[in-house]
Amino acid sequence: MGALGSRMLSGWWRRPSGQPSASGEEDVVEAAMAVVDEVEEQSEEPGPSTSQLGLKRKSGTGGHHGKESSRKCAKDSSGSVYEALFLTGEDSDVQICALGGTWNLHRVYLCQSGYFASMFSGAWREATMNTIELQMPDENIDREALHKALGSLYQDSVFIPPSQVLSILAAASMLQLDKLIQQCGEVMKETVSAHTVCSYYLSSESYGLPNIKTMCFQWLLDNLMTQASEQLLREVTLDLMKELIASSELFVMEVEMDVYTKLKQWMFLQLQPTWRGPYRALLPDTDLWFDRSKRESEGAPFLETQQGRAFVPVFQQLRLAYIVCDLSAARSIRRDAVIPAEWLIRVYREQWRSVHQVELIRDFAPINVNVSALHGNSMRCGAQLHRDQMCSWRWAGFNFGLDLVVSYANRRITFWCSMLNSYGGLMVSVRRPRKIAFRLRFASLDRAGNAVFRNDTEYQILALKRDEEVVVVNLEFQDMVFPIYMACNFLYLCRERHGPQ
Repeated sequence: MGALGSRMLSGWWRRPSGQPSASGEEDVVEAAMAVVDEVEEQSEEPGPSTSQLGLKRKSGTGGHHGKESSRKCAKDSSGSVYEALFLTGEDSDVQICALGGTWNLHRVYLCQSGYFASMFSGAWREATMNTIELQMPDENIDREALHKALGSLYQDSVFIPPSQVLSILAAASMLQLDKLIQQCGEVMKETVSAHTVCSYYLSSESYGLPNIKTMCFQWLLDNLMTQASEQLLREVTLDLMKELIASSELFVMEVEMDVYTKLKQWMFLQLQPTWRGPYRALLPDTDLWFDRSKRESEGAPFLETQQGRAFVPVFQQLRLAYIVCDLSAARSIRRDAVIPAEWLIRVYREQWRSVHQVELIRDFAPINVNVSALHGNSMRCGAQLHRDQMCSWRWAGFNFGLDLVVSYANRRITFWCSMLNSYGGLMVSVRRPRKIAFRLRFASLDRAGNAVFRNDTEYQILALKRDEEVVVVNLEFQDMVFPIYMACNFLYLCRERHGPQ
């Protein structure tokens, strides 16, 4: 609201063309220049010249260029202008009152702010008032932040403590101080972590910092499933969690069932904000709480209860098809009674249809693939490479006649279409090659969760025959940093057929 209000204020208080400025402004400018000259003369050590302070005087009777020069504000890095004019308030021509504080300031400096420039140049009563009471439309602005924002008008640079960056950003947005807003953005970039990412994301959305918002969202995609942080789960809002779970960019470690487990913990913390304990106790306590809830509701699915309905949009983003294809995961889902049975029945029906569809394929012609379908329907899984050594993974459930083994060795990722189903399950026909769309992403994260290495294959289509082994990624010449996370997206591609002729 603060940012919106300030922009509207700017439109209302814009002076029409040709309207003269408020009387006495030139006197204020000359008075400010005189104070700066006096400070320089009294200084024992040589200080910056007038030109270094930004006050460029010209000889002559004045004219257009003389007026332009006189309007420039004296600001330097030595602090003399800041101390003499801002802190001391010498030759002040306007008093600003807000949040229980009072600042004796100068219109010529305040007009660097779009907020005050509009206020003083229009036909508003504040244009001629000596004392102005500011109303704070944004509760994020405190007295210290407002002091910093007003002081920035008298300084070349401002020190912004990370603990105050959001309140200073709110003040800078209200006063329309673009340079200070940019400085706040730089501080936020350097201090994104599990403790700040959610507040930074919401603030960047409110105050119009799209680059910071994108950076924070990417941080959450990288770290939501990789960090064991109770505080992070507490601070993720419902709308934000919905966006994260829906994204194919989410770094899923292990399988989709782990996304469900994380959501269950997150929902428990939203419902029980007073819970405290070590992170290792979070999942057992979560399961106990939902067991008790199931008994109290006489077995009704939690998402259909009054408490659970608000979380339905988030759980609808789960890719249940990749959960129910694993027997143990399907049993856990049913036992928890969080997700309604109707959701699962639809998924089982679609999976059964897909198994039949695979058997009806009789050709291997090219398939047109919609990228949005890959994003929305691909299987999400992943693993962590702790060190540069040989590893292999087989994600159970990725079936339909294709038992895919992913291996890492010598900085290469290999796919192997194995016909040996070690799980003892029955696979459908393995006579024909199988087509899959896949994407591999790699990231190394520092202690704060920021990526120090990133690599992405983009989506590719691969046809795998029986027992065929294919190198899909070569990272030999990449400057990799271990440990490294590998996130995979897979989608089995099947041509639609109505049946054999």
